[in-house]
Amino acid sequence: MQSRRAGRGLRVAAWVLVPLGLVLLLGAAARTVRTGVLDRERITVAGDAMRPTYPPGEQLTIERVGEDEIRRGDVVLVSVPGRYGGAPAVQRVIGLGGDRVVSRDGRRVTVNGKEIDEPYVKRDRLASAGAPYDVTVPEGRLFLLGDHRAVANDSRSSLSEQSGSIAASDVRGRVRTESATALWPLALGAFGALLALTGVGLGIGGHLTGRRSRSADAAAPPWTGRP
Repeated sequence: MQSRRAGRGLRVAAWVLVPLGLVLLLGAAARTVRTGVLDRERITVAGDAMRPTYPPGEQLTIERVGEDEIRRGDVVLVSVPGRYGGAPAVQRVIGLGGDRVVSRDGRRVTVNGKEIDEPYVKRDRLASAGAPYDVTVPEGRLFLLGDHRAVANDSRSSLSEQSGSIAASDVRGRVRTESATALWPLALGAFGALLALTGVGLGIGGHLTGRRSRSADAAAPPWTGRP
């Protein structure tokens, strides 16, 4: 009787673990496909505009994003007709539609009256400060700057054309920062596979235990009691 109960318990555990594991595994696979190769491209940095963050020769992964997903501080790949020599450019988003972007000294930048912290900017004491500017970014557009301000050909170069901004639709994608959070679909999938395999093992164990219990019952001689 105890063996039979144990076998039933293992089978119940299998019925729980296998579907749960498959759900996690399939969910992780769907997430990986959705953000997979078809939604990314690899590029090699060619110029100095994004030093020191991304020096020439560094390879970057670009992930596709919707216009409403773009945030200040994102580094994006843009293709703008008539700018950057017709080549794609990697630059940092400083202002979104409606933002007021100001630099009084050509170095420090404020957005909507608040000076932004820019630890990524290449500081070059020998380089001259850029010209001051005060612009409001039109809706649906972005104000972009390079991290190496002394050499970058960015929004400051076209201030007379819609405040130097580019259309958000000209963004081809955002530079993907590989981190531990990017690995969670793989970890989730591995955990799901482990649960499913454990469930299969428990199910097999429960089945074998049940068979042994039934075999033992069938082999036991009928009880004969003495008066």
